[in-house]
Amino acid sequence: MRGNELLTIGELAARTGLSVSAIRFYEGRGLVEPIRTGGNQRRFLRSDIRRLSFALIAQKLGLTIEEIGAELAQLPQGRTPTQADWEAMSRNFRTEIDRRIALLERTRATLDNCIGCGCLSLRKCGLYNPGDRLGAEGPGPRQILGRG
Repeated sequence: MRGNELLTIGELAARTGLSVSAIRFYEGRGLVEPIRTGGNQRRFLRSDIRRLSFALIAQKLGLTIEEIGAELAQLPQGRTPTQADWEAMSRNFRTEIDRRIALLERTRATLDNCIGCGCLSLRKCGLYNPGDRLGAEGPGPRQILGRG
């Protein structure tokens, strides 16, 4: 394959490890936009390998398709994104990753202590929630997710 050749959906699937149906799903959600041939066949830019790879990584990190689409919408369509394009997008993405890392670290630290105490109940827990004081602030795991 030469650098500026268009890829068939099968070639894109082989290169990304995605199934053809998964690529069609991502296409339907606007994450990639194929070029149609005169015979109405899909052809993809080589840069779509990176777009789909980013989508796979972002999904593993817990981002929704909508969040991924919003990030990829910052990249140009119809041409290969430049290093500057990717860097601009990554600044926003990095903020979201940092937020999720902080949540995971809070969860890990709190969960070890919570499971260790043995009660497994925020209603009874005298260590993290004496007198169920958090219940007055609203529902949910407020110690980890915050207060709203």
